Amino acid sequence: MAIIIRLDRVLADRKMQLNVLADSVGISTVNLSNLKTGKVKAIRFSTLNKICQVLECQPGDILEYVPDENEDEDEISS
Repeated sequence: MAIIIRLDRVLADRKMQLNVLADSVGISTVNLSNLKTGKVKAIRFSTLNKICQVLECQPGDILEYVPDENEDEDEISS
């Protein structure tokens, strides 16, 4: 996947535990953990908005785009 989740870095910078963020955002710790480890394929904007509010950050602090090595090949073969 070309989108990297940097939630662990932002949490460490804020010295906040995952369960505290989950309680503040109103989602389960398991779902937030799945997001943190990149095991999800999507995130609702409302959830991203709440995470950014609680962590006082921008979405770009949490999400990073890194091109896949095969990305150019996929575009060529399409």
